[in-house]
Amino acid sequence: MNVIPDAQVPGIYHRRIGDILVTALTDGYYDTPLASFNAVTEEEAAAILAENFQPAPPRVSINCFLIRSGGRTAIVDTGAGGSMGPTLGVLPRSLAALGVSEGEIDTVLLTHLHPDHSNGLTDPDGNALFASAEVVVSSADLLYRSDDAERSRFNAVQQRRYFDDARFQMAPYMDRVRDASGEVLPGVTATPLAGHTPGHTGYVVSSGNDALLIWGDTCHVPELQLPNPDVTVAFDVDSAAAARTRRRVLDWAASDRLLVAGMHLHFPGFIHVVRRNGGYQALPESWRYELAPTPGGAERTV
Repeated sequence: MNVIPDAQVPGIYHRRIGDILVTALTDGYYDTPLASFNAVTEEEAAAILAENFQPAPPRVSINCFLIRSGGRTAIVDTGAGGSMGPTLGVLPRSLAALGVSEGEIDTVLLTHLHPDHSNGLTDPDGNALFASAEVVVSSADLLYRSDDAERSRFNAVQQRRYFDDARFQMAPYMDRVRDASGEVLPGVTATPLAGHTPGHTGYVVSSGNDALLIWGDTCHVPELQLPNPDVTVAFDVDSAAAARTRRRVLDWAASDRLLVAGMHLHFPGFIHVVRRNGGYQALPESWRYELAPTPGGAERTV
């Protein structure tokens, strides 16, 4: 019998960077209220989205990236776990479809401590899901999340979401935390992108002549924030610094023709950045069907 599916296939996409294999994995999506954006009115934002064939409010992808390099297996961000509703928290299913268990991952690279990036670290009882992994995260982000004076500036919901959840998720890993600085894996280097959070971090993956910047939350909605990098989001800790960082990174990516991957770019999240009309534009990379063998025909392994 011809059964019509009611769900997509698992969100998995491989991209080789030299001898390093990067795999995009979906954790799902959420819809962000138009009121969350600054420097653009809700009416203007809705019109821009309509021009780009996007819904309003915008549907924001949540992407994570598995990196296999030099015999190591790492994941960049862990998704939202079960904390943000039924459209998120599908990373475990994506990993299972890939045939990789959380226990095989030896390193968790965090771009920052926000719930859609780090709440997948533990189960609801606070047990570490990545039982064999160390966690690489900016010490500035850890310090900020542990600061009770900063926490007191927010309402009760924000205190839980941005401070208490982060403390809960990090608790079982605190004896195996490493600062996000320098080379964190073979061919993977942390780069500071502060603004969205005090320790917001990107990761540059480099092998041979290939390079990729995983830029975390440098952009949430490309249709709004690349043409006008001054458009910020309500959950930026320092919106002015976030805008400055975004401009710097967009200039870097455009000038160096650098391949970029982002946690909130439309899945699978690989783009190039070009300058357009005083701003920037995201050009999705063409789907790559092949995972090229090494010269001579031998398959590369990681």
